[in-house]
Amino acid sequence: MNKIKLITALAVIALIFLVATRESKSNLSTIELKRDATILAFGDSITYGYGVMQKDSYPSQLQKKTGLHVINAGISGELSSEGLLRLPKLLKGKPDLVILCHGGNDILRKRSQEQLKSNLVAMINLIKESGAKVLLVGVPNFGMLGVKTHPLYSEVANETGVFFEEDVLSLVEADNRLKIDYIHPNKQGYEIMADAFIKHLKLI
Repeated sequence: MNKIKLITALAVIALIFLVATRESKSNLSTIELKRDATILAFGDSITYGYGVMQKDSYPSQLQKKTGLHVINAGISGELSSEGLLRLPKLLKGKPDLVILCHGGNDILRKRSQEQLKSNLVAMINLIKESGAKVLLVGVPNFGMLGVKTHPLYSEVANETGVFFEEDVLSLVEADNRLKIDYIHPNKQGYEIMADAFIKHLKLI
């Protein structure tokens, strides 16, 4: 009888743990923002919207679809080390959310992965210190066969506990119909990115 009670108790504990884990993961996918919030889109050419009109970049499409104020702070060709130096000035504007999509140029130029990870973590820490939330965007490992998100982005997301959009950029990069060249999305590709980010948002 005691054995049955023990098994039942363990089963209940396991169920509670499973539910709590699922709730925790769910919470990490929803970013609550007020309707007058400001989003800082921070990154390189993919954030800037290289190859399309500015109204078709993902920050512009995100602003149009949500009604939120979205600042496009993308600079083509920028390395993560340069982004780290540029970020503090932008954070003085007190954005509510920073969409961090950076590191593609480091990967393409085969720069140190350890340094890239360190720079991303440092950027995230700066953003958190400013009071803003972070949505980290996974960047593909362009040097590998096929298009998959570089594993260091999942490591950074897990270690820092930030919101994480792991798949959308890799999905866009894997489909030539959504790109203007080897790297950069077209209007439709940027729209798919904007839609993926919107799924993480909850306006209150």
